[in-house]
Amino acid sequence: MTDIYGLNSLDQLSVGDLIPIWSSDSGDTRRVSITALVNFVLAQIAANNGFVTKYSAPSATGFSVATAPPVSGTSVYLLLTPAAGYAAGTIVLPEQTTCIDGQELLCACTQAVTALTVDGNGAVAVNGAPTTLAANAFFRLRYDGIGRFWNRVG
Repeated sequence: MTDIYGLNSLDQLSVGDLIPIWSSDSGDTRRVSITALVNFVLAQIAANNGFVTKYSAPSATGFSVATAPPVSGTSVYLLLTPAAGYAAGTIVLPEQTTCIDGQELLCACTQAVTALTVDGNGAVAVNGAPTTLAANAFFRLRYDGIGRFWNRVG
């Protein structure tokens, strides 16, 4: 590999630019794109510091809220602030193929939802999912990567 000081400098980065790294897995120098590096860093931040917050303010009954995080496998804190109490609503969990073992969804809702559906989005099951939410209620789900299901843990 060329000495780093012998390389030309770059003033602006692009998502497709490549950065040299030493890979401890392969034992040699490899390259990584800025996009892959950013995704890795975001996943590490989320894994070590908690949840990525997603906001949703449904304005009608029958709402559907997707909870897919910006980086696959990241835990999500969903803050629902409906305009009023609603008869029905659905929370769609991240697509099962993008989930990782131990990933969580924490949901807090400021208004009542009489008939709540928690869509597993390909998961085998969503065990213990609430079917209704009172005003200011919350619940927490954790993904099990071996069984490919979500369990209510709070």
